[in-house]
Amino acid sequence: MPLSLAVWASTPQGHAKLGTMSTQNQNTADEAAGQEQKLEDRGSNRSQRPTSQAFKEFMASQWAPADTQEFNRDAVAPYAAQRRKLLSERFPGERLVLPAGPLKVRSNDTDYRFRPHSAFAHLTGLGLDHEPSAVLVLEPVDEGTGDDGGHHEATLHFKPMAGRDTEEFYADARHGEFWIGPRPGLEEFHQRLGIRTGDLSELEVAVTKNAGAVEIGGTRIRLMREIDLDVDALVDTSRINTGVDLEASDSFDGEVAEFLSESRLVKDDWEVEQLRHSVNSTIAGFEDVVRALPRAVGNSRGERIVEGAFFARARLEGNDLGYDTIAASGNNATVLHWIRNNGEVRSGDLLLLDAGVEADSLYTADITRTLPVSGSFSPVQKTVYEAVLAAADAAFEIVKPGIRFREIHQAAVAVLAEHLDGWGLLPVSVEEALDPAGQHHRRWMPHGTSHHLGLDVHDCAQAKRDLYLDGVLEPGMVFTIEPGLYFKKEDLAVPQEYRGVGVRVEDDILVTEDGAENLSAALPRTAEDVERWMADLQQG
Repeated sequence: MPLSLAVWASTPQGHAKLGTMSTQNQNTADEAAGQEQKLEDRGSNRSQRPTSQAFKEFMASQWAPADTQEFNRDAVAPYAAQRRKLLSERFPGERLVLPAGPLKVRSNDTDYRFRPHSAFAHLTGLGLDHEPSAVLVLEPVDEGTGDDGGHHEATLHFKPMAGRDTEEFYADARHGEFWIGPRPGLEEFHQRLGIRTGDLSELEVAVTKNAGAVEIGGTRIRLMREIDLDVDALVDTSRINTGVDLEASDSFDGEVAEFLSESRLVKDDWEVEQLRHSVNSTIAGFEDVVRALPRAVGNSRGERIVEGAFFARARLEGNDLGYDTIAASGNNATVLHWIRNNGEVRSGDLLLLDAGVEADSLYTADITRTLPVSGSFSPVQKTVYEAVLAAADAAFEIVKPGIRFREIHQAAVAVLAEHLDGWGLLPVSVEEALDPAGQHHRRWMPHGTSHHLGLDVHDCAQAKRDLYLDGVLEPGMVFTIEPGLYFKKEDLAVPQEYRGVGVRVEDDILVTEDGAENLSAALPRTAEDVERWMADLQQG
């Protein structure tokens, strides 16, 4: 057969989108025909669902009518509309395709909780788990005649909930209401978001109509790639059929990802409020951990008790964790991304807790505190802790509009180098260490001091270097300041008393008109305040 859009339908996810005979009906048909049951259909054997016509008719009857109501506009709607307008102004005359992403299999026939791609969430305002496989399409129109005076009309395509008189209602474990509960419908999202909505079955036409090379009058498609492989296949097949160069298209697609990442460097007022909520919930989670510490001490997997205490808060007040919690005790605190969390928590050790609550809007905090498990720092632990805190304070002190992002890191590591030199640990002078040709101090802090924060814990990651590392700070930017020192127990370059000590202090920082605000300042930072805070929580 000629190459066509059937390629899209041939993929496993696309096959499900375009509709197939139900698994149970297929099984019945195979049995009636005396055929062996197909391998892909055997997963349904556990369901033992009746297939009689009497069952189907009874299941389709006597259900209360679906609720109908008017929905208020979501608070995020005008902000999301403005973000779409910025995208529209950057790419006039081109069709923009932005998938949420599909459900992802965790094991066999069970899925992870769904989280849409961050770019999709930013442009629609949708978080949580509403819209697996949804796709936002911005259709070009005459310049200035589109949504909010832009150059496009946006439509959100997704699979609406099937009626209770259909087999999908009770037979589809991924989408049926009997299995997963009700989901918002097309009209609800239209009212809440102020955006057109369409059935996912209309996506193929919406994406491919009039598509082709610009040189011959076609409409160029730009796609956020590697989010939904079915949509990638749909767009790529359309490009092949219409003679569009795939390699050149990859570059065009990359420009969309880059622009959307850069457009999130400065947060709007709604985003800042979401981050405040995430930070406050995270602080509550840290308090929960301190209360749980006595239970963790001596347990063979005490770090899991710490992890679990924070996770409970994340699920209570938010959508989930913003990233896997680092609950690192003792020498594990010297492992930068220790997420196994299967170690003991011993009295006398330090616990490095790096954690963040992701709000229902999907904006996440990212905070680290290093806590003395016994409630009091030892002299060496306090010495290291105060050096790290001094580095954090020095970095925070210079934050204001107009400085470059990389200067924050430079300020922090300069303080660390001075302390390392004072302890006699540097093999060269401070000046030699800080020189780009030296960098000896980075043995004990090989990571950067800051990263942007928002929908992703490492937000805006596709932004160009001149707007990120070399970028100039503006009001509304939010990022971390997180210096640390990590002396591994096997590190023979430091005296014995330092080995096994890992310390990081991390706060979430908002750039203001004339300086900066520490969003997480309510969480104690000095050694003395940390000790008092822990004592109060554990005695309360």
